[in-house]
Amino acid sequence: MAFRTVVIDSHSKLEYSLSYLVFRTPETVKKILLDEIHTVIISSTLVSLTTSLINELVKRKIKVIFCDEKHNPCCELSPCYGNNNSPKRIKEQISWSNDVADLVWKTITERKILNQSLFLKERRFAEFSELLNDFCNNVLPGDSTNREGHAAKVYFNHVFHEGFTRDKDCFTNACLDYGYSVLLSEFNRAVVASGYLTQLGIHHKNEFNEFNLSCDFVEPFRFLVDRKANSLKEGDDYKAAMISLLGMDVKQLGKKQSLTNAIGIYCNSVFTALNTGDVSKIAFIDYENGE
Repeated sequence: MAFRTVVIDSHSKLEYSLSYLVFRTPETVKKILLDEIHTVIISSTLVSLTTSLINELVKRKIKVIFCDEKHNPCCELSPCYGNNNSPKRIKEQISWSNDVADLVWKTITERKILNQSLFLKERRFAEFSELLNDFCNNVLPGDSTNREGHAAKVYFNHVFHEGFTRDKDCFTNACLDYGYSVLLSEFNRAVVASGYLTQLGIHHKNEFNEFNLSCDFVEPFRFLVDRKANSLKEGDDYKAAMISLLGMDVKQLGKKQSLTNAIGIYCNSVFTALNTGDVSKIAFIDYENGE
């Protein structure tokens, strides 16, 4: 089972040879078995990759994330066809009814707000936690009254340090932006692997967003990034900390799962809900108090 997240952050060349990723610099040569690799993060603009390696990474559905000159994720590698039955899946996706999509979005939004409420409670903001519970209990299909937006305003005004806003240039926002990008990439991987299009969302429908559906699905998992960001202080290696989330264990359906496995199970359960109209089987992860 693939389990490694490989980060390349120095001037180097990456090649493919006999089922191995070969990392080559003037000083050293290292090999990593591709079967062990789950994600590759290219965190330097001084890295070159051979087309044979890119082809092999795509065939094995290994997620590749490219970073810009500031080492922030800027794009990712996705196969054109992530599943043998992609035409069938895309036909299903186009035929999802608005009523079912609105019901699924209601369920996702409820769980997102619930997790935010629980994190506020964990941070000892009981009053605001209860306020978010009220929002959670009043979400309508499609979230037509924007309970998600109201909850987010309360949440971000209190969960981090005093005076924090999401548009502020600060360490906490750098943590969140990087963590959300890494998490979203894992959802992109799961969506494409299942044969669906990331572009066609059920709620997010921005014509310039390549990942609308993944943005829909990721929402109840964002609290993991928020909690990790809250545990870090200025000067910490927040990028390594956020990448480490992919290897964490979570509880889902009464069992411990790696986060990457849990995301795949969750995405498949949401697809089932969209195809059947039964939202009761959506496999969210449990909220567990942080250490």
